[in-house]
Amino acid sequence: MGDGWKKKPKRRTRERIVETSLRLFNDFGEPNVTTTVIADEMNISPGNLYYHFHNKDEIIEEIFVVFEREIEETLAAPTRRLADVEDIWLFLHLLFETIWKYRFFYRDLNDLLTRNRLLEIHFKQIMAHKVHTATNLCEGLVATGAMRATTLELRALATNVAVIASYWLSFEYACDPRGKIEGGRIGRGVYQVMAMLSPFLLDESKMLLEKLSREYVTT
Repeated sequence: MGDGWKKKPKRRTRERIVETSLRLFNDFGEPNVTTTVIADEMNISPGNLYYHFHNKDEIIEEIFVVFEREIEETLAAPTRRLADVEDIWLFLHLLFETIWKYRFFYRDLNDLLTRNRLLEIHFKQIMAHKVHTATNLCEGLVATGAMRATTLELRALATNVAVIASYWLSFEYACDPRGKIEGGRIGRGVYQVMAMLSPFLLDESKMLLEKLSREYVTT
């Protein structure tokens, strides 16, 4: 038989533990998921799980390493050139999609930061990076004549962008705790950020934002 007939290698147990844990943490909240629940979900023994991870925090930290790499790459991307409104719209979608993928970090953020020193230090850096990227994006809009805002207004806008991006899903959850968990919450979050920028946009940029926002505007 040729190589094409070879069976794909099974995913390693460690990888499966991480994937299963992420899904369970996202669906039920990290505090509600124990290592026993994870082992049961995977149909493996607690001892098998313990061989790979001694406790739940080790699993969380392994997930966080991947999350941090992905979100830092997303935050770095739009600063390579001056962005327009459409670029910012796309960037925000990518940012919210990354946050959605690892949403348990944000849903249970305060508890996790209190318990885990690694997350406390690194999340502080991620938040600062969000503000820095948002500042660069707003300054770019001003530089190209797409936006008019003072330095103080830009600083407040950048901080508010980071706040909404970080806590939008918590707001959505609080408004409808028993509602269906769906990715449409991403689009609504993006719209809320862009709506905050709208009063500062000028002419064509403002019209472009209105065009992009139509599907999110409720009547």
